[in-house]
Amino acid sequence: MTKSDALALLKEHVQTEQLIGHSVATAAIMKKLAGKLGADPELWEVTGLLHDLDFESTKDTPAEHCLKTLEMLKYKDLPPEALDAIKMHNAAALGIERSGEFAHALAAAETITGLIVASALVRPDRKLASVKVKSVKKKMKDKRFAANVSREIIMECEQFGLGLDEFIGLSLEAMSEIADTLGL
Repeated sequence: MTKSDALALLKEHVQTEQLIGHSVATAAIMKKLAGKLGADPELWEVTGLLHDLDFESTKDTPAEHCLKTLEMLKYKDLPPEALDAIKMHNAAALGIERSGEFAHALAAAETITGLIVASALVRPDRKLASVKVKSVKKKMKDKRFAANVSREIIMECEQFGLGLDEFIGLSLEAMSEIADTLGL
């Protein structure tokens, strides 16, 4: 599946601009992570785009989130490791354990987008360019800031060999490259 195919599928199934932006940001981080980790950047980017394909229809039933996505993607030429990563990003609600570099990367990438966006929105100019690694790290320590963002999932960056500072820096860089698309 190509990036343009994945983006078309995303826009077919996701209506809210915020969720589309989240998926695009996740994809940007995943592509950059793949380059850093020697994985397939296109596959990781496409997986980032598609990970929340069913979120709008399953947001009230977390135990179904990802299962509908897998059904939608059944005949879409994605390798099993991509489908597994998508499923495992919702591991807690599905009662499964997350394992493997790809799955940990997707979970951490999609989670850090919320912390970074919130960090940008409290800046006077509301721009990603004003956000620094140090400020994201400081906000991460404040459990009341972006309280719904799981710090534990972000720390899964260690499962794929990146320290927190490096992961935040890479994520900020990836999202800054698409700041116009994100409106930040």
